[in-house]
Amino acid sequence: MANSREDDGPQTDVTTTREIPSLFMKGFLMGSADVVPGVSGGTMALITGIYRRLIDAIKSADVRAVQALLRLRLSEVFERVHWFFLAVLLSGVFAAVLFFTRVIKLPELMFVQPEPVYGLFFGLIAGSVWLVSRELGKFTLANLVWIVGGIAVGFRIVTLVPVDTPETGLFVFMSGSLAITAMILPGISGSFILLILRKYDYILMQFGKLGGSETLEALMVLVPFGLGMVTGIVLFSRLLSWLLHRYYVVTICVLIGFMIGSLYVIWPFQDREYTQSVRTEVVSADDDLVRALRAAPEDARQPEFRRLGAALEPGDVVPGRTDISVDEPSVVVERVKNKLIASDPFVPVWSGADADVRLSGGRGSVVWAFGMMLAGLVFVIIIGRIAGQKLGRDP
Repeated sequence: MANSREDDGPQTDVTTTREIPSLFMKGFLMGSADVVPGVSGGTMALITGIYRRLIDAIKSADVRAVQALLRLRLSEVFERVHWFFLAVLLSGVFAAVLFFTRVIKLPELMFVQPEPVYGLFFGLIAGSVWLVSRELGKFTLANLVWIVGGIAVGFRIVTLVPVDTPETGLFVFMSGSLAITAMILPGISGSFILLILRKYDYILMQFGKLGGSETLEALMVLVPFGLGMVTGIVLFSRLLSWLLHRYYVVTICVLIGFMIGSLYVIWPFQDREYTQSVRTEVVSADDDLVRALRAAPEDARQPEFRRLGAALEPGDVVPGRTDISVDEPSVVVERVKNKLIASDPFVPVWSGADADVRLSGGRGSVVWAFGMMLAGLVFVIIIGRIAGQKLGRDP
């Protein structure tokens, strides 16, 4: 965990080309930590010994650098901003995001196997509460008051924020700003913020669409998200640094309470209710997509899937368009998006778990949920011990 004092690290970028492999891997570790809610990328930066350099790099993008950019003084920008360090580090972060959206598809797992996935998230966040609370040292009544206040605020936020949060550019921009602010703070994860804002799977799905036919659609979401991240890291990170420097214990207590209060929506056993939004397109009956869907229908439990609709003969009117008809055998292809509209936590009963329709896999999902919860706790404890050793060597 960062100390409350200002960092006295280097003020110029000291990154060399020899560091590229190791720095890329450190970025990958940071990205992996932030993709999985509960473990902070800032914590990984601290463990791998680059936290002070990260803070220096963020601070290097100051007002003078922005002024130089606006005046097109690019040489001054490159001289002031730690661009090489940030470019290599962020390449590793981006590679981790792609890995968890293209190889291990977390957004789909959250729909198909929600109990073990959220069980892991719950364990990681609960463990992070322990990890952050170690920074308080001696526990006092004042600390308890601030923690309880944080719990109330956290619980209120996750119960007041609509389950179906908007997908407008402004809300995505705000989500990116908040997420990146949390990312640089050891102990709280940016993806945790996205999770309680109900934008975690939505944003990750956009990364999974890059490089395909939906790349433009994905960029319409990722661009405002990225702009929000830039805004957040330039503005909010400085506010966060100011709070930690002047009100360190209070800020940590509120963060602890915030995480505890937010566990309400992370509990793996939820009675989830979804609604479906459907977009249609008409394609030829001989289209490769139609053949593929006939041979292997897509899993309807995914966040987004396609299915075949009505078959149309020449002269038939396109559904929803009275002025257009088809001139060849065609098929309506429906693109269905599942959206969570309600979520209420419950405690599963072992004797009736196999018959409980709220569970995706009966007793097996209960076992997996608690197993992954324990795994998350153990992982954070290990991370905490390593961080403690790191802090002991580099106070």
